[in-house]
Amino acid sequence: MLQAMKNATAKVDIFADLETAATKETTGLGAIDRGAARVRVDDKRMINARADVNQLLPMKYRWAWEKYLAACNNHWMPTEVPMQADIALWKSRDGLSDDERLTLKRNLGFFAASESLVANNIVLAIYRHLTNPECRQYLLRQAFEEAVHTHTFQYIVESLGLDEGELFNMYREVPSITDKAAWALEYTQHLDDPHFKTGTLASDQAFLRDLVAFYVVFEGMWFYTGFVQILSLGRRQKMVGIAEQYQYILRDESIHLNFGIDVINQIKLENPAVWTASFQDDIRGMIHDAAELEAAYGRDTMPHGLLGLNAPLCESYMHFIANRRCVQLGLRPVLADTDNPFPWMSETMDLKKEKNFFETRVIEYQNGGALDWD
Repeated sequence: MLQAMKNATAKVDIFADLETAATKETTGLGAIDRGAARVRVDDKRMINARADVNQLLPMKYRWAWEKYLAACNNHWMPTEVPMQADIALWKSRDGLSDDERLTLKRNLGFFAASESLVANNIVLAIYRHLTNPECRQYLLRQAFEEAVHTHTFQYIVESLGLDEGELFNMYREVPSITDKAAWALEYTQHLDDPHFKTGTLASDQAFLRDLVAFYVVFEGMWFYTGFVQILSLGRRQKMVGIAEQYQYILRDESIHLNFGIDVINQIKLENPAVWTASFQDDIRGMIHDAAELEAAYGRDTMPHGLLGLNAPLCESYMHFIANRRCVQLGLRPVLADTDNPFPWMSETMDLKKEKNFFETRVIEYQNGGALDWD
């Protein structure tokens, strides 16, 4: 009996050692294999790669590197944007209506926590399991951009003298914001599991589901109601500094979204077994539920509507966006066909290099390269 227990313990120890070795291999922190062959392009993969993740070249996914370069060319900081006009308007007794103030505060309340949730997922989950160095290079840049976005909301809150506790705790206190944050956190369960690793059908699907949740839903759907709200104010020459910063965030998020969709589709291509009919139904269900949660958020942030903007219009826009995301993933639409109620949003995202349309200053967004928009 004692010998059997020792044998069982030894097997557990061996399994643990193999698991640790596999983890170090995918993270790039393992011991150097002095006799390893040079990395070949064919050895590189999005997940479960055999190639050394520390070797960028030879490059396999040129699109990931190009997105990294485009992001670097689009560098900006929130403190470059003047806020004097926004401060004066916010402090003015009749500068904004009560509904506009409510929309702005709840908008900021959602974004303030959301960027941290996305950053946590990138740093603690996606980077760990995405075993391709050129994609990891982009993730490093994206992580920095998420930090800039969080900085932006801190800068806005501080500039306007808003209640920090109120804004940064809305994700706990406003039901529709809490519901969205709770939904997103369901897809980061493996963050708390140090033993989670890809390599099986179930774990590969779990990771792919995580990517859909954060790239397609969080960044590719849930941010768009907020963009419409603030950019709509900017189009009416209200809160032009904040609107300018949201323009830059929208530009960043568009690249994040396109990168995420490229990653998801590449994983599908390399691992066709994960893209089962039932899994596709799960993903379509996620996108449908996300659209409904966003509609509730629109009602919470705009209970009475604003000039040219209301919750039903934002719900229609979300249906349009949800169906578009399905098409980008090769899925059937989940909602009835809907026209885009805000065509000016497409025009905004299609701008490559422009004079800021809020007329605050002239800005060249990029010093090279071209962007692929939503």
